[in-house]
Amino acid sequence: MSSSLTCTRLTLFTVAAVAIQITGLSFFVFGFFPVKPTLSGDSGSESFRAPMCYANQNESERDLPPHELQSLYQELSGIPPLYDQLILMVIDGLPAEFVLGKNGRPPTKTFMEAMPYTQSLLANGTAKGYHAKATPPTVTMPRLKAIVSGAIGGFLDVAFNFNTQALLDDNLLGQFSKIGRKMVMCGDETWLKLFPGLFMRHDGVSSFFVKDTVEVDKNVSRHLSYELSKNDWNLLILHYLGLDHVGHIGGRNSPLMAPKLMEMDEVVRMIHASAMMSPEDNKRTLLVVVSDHGMTENGNHGGSSYEETDSLLLFIGSKSHATDSASVISNDVNQVDIAATLALLFGVPIPKNSVGIMIPGMVDSLKDMQQLRALQLNSWQLLRLLQRQVPGFQCGSHPCDGFSGDNGYSGNGIMEKFCRLYLRAAALYDSWISTELSRSDSREDKSEIIAAYYEFLISANQWLSHKATDKPAKVIAFGVMSMILSCLIFSAVLYSIIQKKYFGEKRLSNGILTWHLDEGFSLSVIFILVISMGSSSMVEEEQYIWHYLISTLNMLLLRKTLQFFKKDSTCGLFTLFSGHERTSLRASSIFTLLITGRILRGWHQGGVNWTYLPDISKWLEQSGTDLQLIQLTSVLLTIILCLFSLSLLRRKTKIILVVGFNFFMSGLLVLHHIVKYRHNTSVPSSNAATSLAQIIYATLGITTVGTALAVPWVMPIQTSNVCSSDHAVSRPFKIGSQSQHPELRDCLYITGWVYIGSWCLLQLLLQQPVNTAVMLLILVQIYASFLFFSKGMQQQKQWVEVAVLYYIGMAGHFALGNSNSLATIDVAGAFLGVSNYSTLFSGILMFIITYASPTLLLLSMVMYISIKNLDIAASTQGADSGHVLKMTLGLPCLVSLTVNSILLIAYTIVLILMRNHLFVWSVFSPKYLYACATTVCILIGVFIVAATVTYAHMVLALRRNMIASINETR
Repeated sequence: MSSSLTCTRLTLFTVAAVAIQITGLSFFVFGFFPVKPTLSGDSGSESFRAPMCYANQNESERDLPPHELQSLYQELSGIPPLYDQLILMVIDGLPAEFVLGKNGRPPTKTFMEAMPYTQSLLANGTAKGYHAKATPPTVTMPRLKAIVSGAIGGFLDVAFNFNTQALLDDNLLGQFSKIGRKMVMCGDETWLKLFPGLFMRHDGVSSFFVKDTVEVDKNVSRHLSYELSKNDWNLLILHYLGLDHVGHIGGRNSPLMAPKLMEMDEVVRMIHASAMMSPEDNKRTLLVVVSDHGMTENGNHGGSSYEETDSLLLFIGSKSHATDSASVISNDVNQVDIAATLALLFGVPIPKNSVGIMIPGMVDSLKDMQQLRALQLNSWQLLRLLQRQVPGFQCGSHPCDGFSGDNGYSGNGIMEKFCRLYLRAAALYDSWISTELSRSDSREDKSEIIAAYYEFLISANQWLSHKATDKPAKVIAFGVMSMILSCLIFSAVLYSIIQKKYFGEKRLSNGILTWHLDEGFSLSVIFILVISMGSSSMVEEEQYIWHYLISTLNMLLLRKTLQFFKKDSTCGLFTLFSGHERTSLRASSIFTLLITGRILRGWHQGGVNWTYLPDISKWLEQSGTDLQLIQLTSVLLTIILCLFSLSLLRRKTKIILVVGFNFFMSGLLVLHHIVKYRHNTSVPSSNAATSLAQIIYATLGITTVGTALAVPWVMPIQTSNVCSSDHAVSRPFKIGSQSQHPELRDCLYITGWVYIGSWCLLQLLLQQPVNTAVMLLILVQIYASFLFFSKGMQQQKQWVEVAVLYYIGMAGHFALGNSNSLATIDVAGAFLGVSNYSTLFSGILMFIITYASPTLLLLSMVMYISIKNLDIAASTQGADSGHVLKMTLGLPCLVSLTVNSILLIAYTIVLILMRNHLFVWSVFSPKYLYACATTVCILIGVFIVAATVTYAHMVLALRRNMIASINETR
C-alpha cells in the first residue's frame, strides 16, 4: 500500500485533506458560535402594550411625522421624558475601579487626585456611579452595541471589531432619529460605521493608532465648546480614546495615566458647568459617562477577567433622592442595562432585543404611578424575549386593557418560574392601581411591587444573558465529520511515509519495531495536551504544559545522546566533529536548549491566575533597564549569527556575498529605526518613522522573495557526484554524504537562513522591546536544534525531530507573553508603519506578531530539509523528481499538519462538550479561536515550505536537463 503512494497521490491527498479541513472548520465555527437571533424590526407603539395584544406594529405608525410619533409614544407610555438632551461621554478603556474604587474601598490616592471634580460630584450626590459589568469579548465595537441596543452580542463580534459594519438591530440612536432628535458625534469613528448618515455633524478619529495618546483626544475636545454653545442637538456623543491607548502602551500604572484622567476630569467639569449648571432655554440635560470596557494590568483587554469587564457608568444630572429600590440592587449593574434606562428616561421604546433592566433610582423624581409603569414596560420587554426563546410560551391572558386572570404556564420548570414571578408582580400592580387608598399611605405596598418586578426582571435578565442560542446541529455535525475525515487522511498518509522509511529499512528487532523513550514521549505529548484541554484552568495556563513538555523531551534526548552514540563515518564531508567531540557537540546543543528553555519559561508569567508573580520581563521594566539596549543587542546578535551561518557555505562565495549584503542592509535599517524612533514608545509615530518602517517591510520582502526566486537560477550546477573536499561546506551541520542533489541542498540552505533571518528582523521591529531578547533566544534554540539533528544517530527518527521543532515553536509562542486570552494580543505593534488604517494590513501585522514563534519554526523547515532529508531522498539511486519531493517534504509538512489536526479535533470536541459550561464563552471559546488561528498559521507555513522546495527542485532540474542537452549536442 505504501509503495503506491506516489508524489502525485501524496499531493492530491494532502491538498484534499487541507480543503476538507478548511471547509469543516468554517461550517463548525459559523454553526457553533452564536449569531444572535434577533427580533426583526424596531420597537414601536406595541412596546407600550402588553405582549400578545398586538403582535405587529401598526403600519400607519410608520407614516407618522417625527413630532406626532413622539406625542403618540408619550401618550401610550404614560411617562413624561425626564430630560431633553443627552450627552454620552465614552472614555474608552476606563476601569470603574479608577473612579469608584473596588470592594467598598475608595480609589487610590493618585486616581482620586487625578479626578477631583468628578469625585466632588459623586460626594455631593450630583453624580451616581455604577460598576457596569461588560460581557466578553471586551473590545470596543460589541461593547458599544451593547450600550445602545441592550443586547448581548455574538462572540464572533471580536472579529468584526476590526471591520465594523452598520448596526441593523434596534437601538437608542435609531429610536431617537425616528422621533426627530438631532445627533452629533465627535470621537471614535466606530460610531460612524455603526450608524452611517445618522449624525448631522461629526468628526471621527481612528481608534487603531494606539501610539497616539494626545492628538486623538484633542481632536474631540476642540469641538466641545462649539457644540455646548449650540442649541440644535438632542444627543451629543463624545468618544475619547487616549486613555485606552495609554493602557496599551504602558499599562494601568503608566505615568501617562494620571494626566489623562485629569484631562477627562476637565472635560466633565466643562460639560457640567456649561450645559447643566447654566442651561439655556430651560433644557434638561443628562450627562452619562461610560467606558466600554476595563483593562488588565498590562493595559490590554478582550478577555473576561474582572479588570477587563469592570466598566464605568456615571449619571450626572440632578441630585439623586432616596429610592424605594435601594435594597433591590447594589451599584453593580450590567452594561446592557444602559439602553433600557435611557429609553425610559427619554420617552422612547426600549430597543427590541434589549435584555437590560431599568437601573434603580433613575426615575425617582416621577410620580409613584409612573415609576411602576416604567417597571411594567421593562417587564413586558423581557417577556417578549422569553416568548421568542421558548415558542408557545404564554403567561396569563394579557388583555389589552390591563391585567386580569390567574392563567399560568405549564411547561418547563424555568419558564414556569418566570411566569409565576411575572404574574405575582402584575397582580400586585393591578391591585395597587385599583385600590382606593391614598397613594401616600401605600409606600409599603409600592416597595413590595418594586421588589416583585425586580425579582422577575433580574431572573429573566440572567437567563436571557446566558441562554445558549440555538445551534444548527446538522451544520455542526458536518463540520466535525469533515475535520475528522481530514485528520484521518493526514494520519494515513503520514503513517504510509513513516512505514516506508522505517519499516522498509528493516530496523526491526526480533520482528518487533524498536521504540525509544523519546519517540513514545513525543506521541504522549499530544495525548497530554488533549486531556488537559478539558479543564478550564489548564486552558488558561497552557504555557506551563508546553514548557514542561519541551523540557522533558530535551532531557530524554540528552539521555539518548549519552546512551546510544555511534560513530558515523562518511566520505570526507563535514568531518570537523567526530567521536567524542561529536557527542560533546550534541550534548552541548541539548544543554543550550535546556538553558534557553528555562530562561524563556521565566520571561513571562502568562495565563490568567499567576500574572502577578515576578518574572524576567517585569524585573527588566521595573529596574529601569534600558530596553532599547536589549533591542539593539538582539538585532546585532541576530545579524551576526545569520551572516555567520551563511558564510559557512564557502563554495558559493558570490551568491553568499549578494544575499548577505542584502540581509545586512535590512538589519541596518532595523537598527536605525530602533535607535531613532523606538527610544520613547509614548511618543506618537511620526511620518518619517512610518515611512522607514514601510521601507523595512519592502526591503525584507524583496530580499526574502528575491532570494527564494533567484538563487535556484544562479546556483552553479555540479556535474560530478564525486565527494571531494572542494565541495565541502565548512559548517558544523552534517549535510548529506554523497548527496545526489548538492545544488538543491545548498540552495535550500541559503533560502532557509534568509527566511529565518528576515523573519527574526521583522519580529525585532514589531515586538515589544522586552520581547526582542525572546526572539533571539528562540533563534538560538533553532540553531542548537539544527546542530543536534545534523549529528543525528541512526536511532533518531525524523518525525520526532520535526515534532520537537513544532513543540519548540509552541513553547516560544507562550514565552512571548501570549496566552489563550484575547487580552494578550499585541495591538500596539500592529500599526507600526501604517499611515492610513487598513483592516487587512493591520490584521496581518497582528497575526504576524502573535504567531512569531510557530511561524519561525515552520520557516526553519526549509533549512532542516537542507541538512537532513536530501540524503534520504538521494539514497535511492536514480530516484525521480517525484520520489525526491515526496521523501523531502513528506515528514516536515505532514507531521505539523497531522499534529495540529489532532489537536484541532480534540479542541472541537471539548468545545462541544463544554457548550453549557459557565466558562464556555470566556475560556473555551477564545482558546478555540486561537486553535483556528494556529491552523491558519500551520497551513500558511507548510505551503511556503512546500512551494519553496518544489520551486527550487523544478528550476534546478530544468537547468540540469538543459546542461545535459547542451553537452549531448556537443
